[in-house]
Amino acid sequence: MPNHKSAEKRDRQRETRRLRNRLVLGNMRTALRSAKTAVASKAPEAQELVKKAVSLIDRAVTKGALKRGTASRYISRLTRKAS
Repeated sequence: MPNHKSAEKRDRQRETRRLRNRLVLGNMRTALRSAKTAVASKAPEAQELVKKAVSLIDRAVTKGALKRGTASRYISRLTRKAS
């Protein structure tokens, strides 16, 4: 339990950011998973799903939920599988 007003505020901010990051990363992981399965099964919509996944990965970086290097690695691995 925070003892100072500023600590209470930091606690509120931490919780808000945690929920935002969970939402952003959850959407990203779902898109990544569906793109991987589409590529593996050679589905016709695979390229579109890869494009959407890359977009969501970039958005996660913009929101600060994911580091740039991690995102680059995810994108690289996904596009290598897709091609």
